[in-house]
Amino acid sequence: MLFLALFSSIGAQDEQKPNIIFILTDDLGYGDLGVFYQDQLALDITSGIPRQFTPYLDQMSHEGATLSQHYAAAPVCAPSRASLLLGRNQGHSNIRDNQFDKALDNNYTLGSTLQKAGYSTAAIGKWGMQGRHDEGPNWTAHPLNRGFDYYMGYIRHVDGHEHYPKEGTYRGSKEVYENRKNITANLDKCYTTDLWTAVAKKWIVDHKKSNENKKPFFMYLAYDTPHAVLELPTQAYPEGNGLNGGIQWTGKPGKMINTASGKVDSWIHPDYVNATYDDDGKTSTPEIAWPDIYKRYATDVRRIDRAVGDILQLLKDLDIDNNTMVIFTSDNGPSRESYIKNKPINPTFFKSFGPFDGIKRDCWEGGLRMPTIAWWPENIPTGHTIETPSISYDWMPTFVNMAGLPAPAISDGVSLLPSLLNKGNQQNSNIYVEYFQSKTTPNYKDFIPARRGGKRNQMQMLRIDNLVGVRYDIKKQDDDFEIYDVVKDPQQTNNLAKNAGMKTFQQELKDRALQSRIANNTAVRPYDNELIPAKVINNTNKGLVWKVYKGNFPWVPALETFTPDNKGTTKAPNTKIDTNQAFGALYIEGYIKIPEDGVYNFYITTDKGALLRIHDAAVIDADYNYFGNSTKSGTLRLKAGLHPIRLYSIHGEKVKKLNLEWSSSKISKQTIPASQFFH
Repeated sequence: MLFLALFSSIGAQDEQKPNIIFILTDDLGYGDLGVFYQDQLALDITSGIPRQFTPYLDQMSHEGATLSQHYAAAPVCAPSRASLLLGRNQGHSNIRDNQFDKALDNNYTLGSTLQKAGYSTAAIGKWGMQGRHDEGPNWTAHPLNRGFDYYMGYIRHVDGHEHYPKEGTYRGSKEVYENRKNITANLDKCYTTDLWTAVAKKWIVDHKKSNENKKPFFMYLAYDTPHAVLELPTQAYPEGNGLNGGIQWTGKPGKMINTASGKVDSWIHPDYVNATYDDDGKTSTPEIAWPDIYKRYATDVRRIDRAVGDILQLLKDLDIDNNTMVIFTSDNGPSRESYIKNKPINPTFFKSFGPFDGIKRDCWEGGLRMPTIAWWPENIPTGHTIETPSISYDWMPTFVNMAGLPAPAISDGVSLLPSLLNKGNQQNSNIYVEYFQSKTTPNYKDFIPARRGGKRNQMQMLRIDNLVGVRYDIKKQDDDFEIYDVVKDPQQTNNLAKNAGMKTFQQELKDRALQSRIANNTAVRPYDNELIPAKVINNTNKGLVWKVYKGNFPWVPALETFTPDNKGTTKAPNTKIDTNQAFGALYIEGYIKIPEDGVYNFYITTDKGALLRIHDAAVIDADYNYFGNSTKSGTLRLKAGLHPIRLYSIHGEKVKKLNLEWSSSKISKQTIPASQFFH
């Protein structure tokens, strides 16, 4: 496995670990980028669709990799960002549906895992997961409490709807915090795309200058555009890019950045000032001017494009580009919300949803498929196209592996390094989405008729290879999925669910939906109380398979895809395995036999840390903030039969206890008998 050799030398090899910048935009659609869809539209001279341009992002793609099959974990910002930062799907994240400003779970995050791997960490821009009932500036889930050494940005979700924090031209003034200090009073005329870019550039330069120990850095740069109020910059982007050009931080109150002058909400990109389009599809009639709202949208997207180019040039100027991976993506599909009175916007104008149906808040491809680019000179091949499906919570294991560590076992993702570097075998991503929203899919003529105005309500999406299962307005677990081959049929027009041979796959989707999640009483689903089906397994043997791994791990690690240092079988989970050698981690897998249908409680008691999965459901997390020798528990509803079990734990000479117990209405709490385990 890539970077495995670094495990034994954490801290001593920091200079070899790559920097990582994760750039997240807000409501940017798959179809908004030239390389993903706008260039394709330009070839269709009869489409009548206006065109916008993203030259710097297109160049980034040509120099790196385009991930054409990459998904957001949810079709709206708060749950999408939570899953990204926690490395967990929406069946496990503590923030689901529309739970804006809810405190992000106190568990491993992209920031905290990379902190432990020796990184300096910074979060800049939109947050929105601080704890809605807490008083600032000491919010429970402030970025400084979730793994970041530095923060500047909008803490509250609603603040991200306004892009001039001090002037508040459409939504009133908002608050920008640097760490825990409100600095809004000094931010005259600071358009947020420019502001976050200036802060990011300054932080990178300062890190380069002051980093005596050569620590690598991780930056989470979360723009709040082009979402919500489509405000314009004050002026043209400054000449040049990088260290001595482009956007710059001045640090002078009242003019904190070099574009904090001119007129607020005024500048339209020259390419769009006089832009016209064919509004009626008739070549015999003259084209008409773009409505103002679309000039705004295209300008805002172009501003992000230029900002990314500015940052990439800075990395080149500092001679750290070959040791820095940059990821660019969005949090969900495009929106139809402009927040400017009497200036509605529809993502149909630019076909921001690309070749798909659906927008923000939809679980169709248009709401979840993201325009994603990865750039790492001399590491990611140029012009690389990655067509294997992946999802945003895959970035945690990817980045942690880059840092020389295995991912925490609590993560639902897989490392994308084999795909990115075009080396080795790519593990399949576990793509699962659930979401609730009471409104409807828009009635756009671009969408297939059966989908227009359709009820959303409870939704799910799963992808297995090229096939996507989607269901809307779920009433019960037996409701069928619609099934589409999204490679051959990206708009999801041909429902394969009724085809011969799909009955087995339909059941697989229903089963996997139950096996991928834990119910959460703040986001109730109609399938929460269903029994998870067992597996049909032939030719089983008594006992479980164990594997042990050398190393000093900062968390309970997911190592099942790594080569173990030793392995064997055991009658039941315990620590008395190969005790003549010192190992850092123990992994046990097999099946547990459930005697009859029912609700089962599971309990773990261990010295240092463990995590239990049954199927893909994370049943017990005895890892983060687990202090040992206390009992952690979890509950699942299970059908009688064999269920896959994976038990991860910290191993070592001082670890003497690993006790797995269960109880049910018919079983008193007790150690699970060895007779119930198979492999």
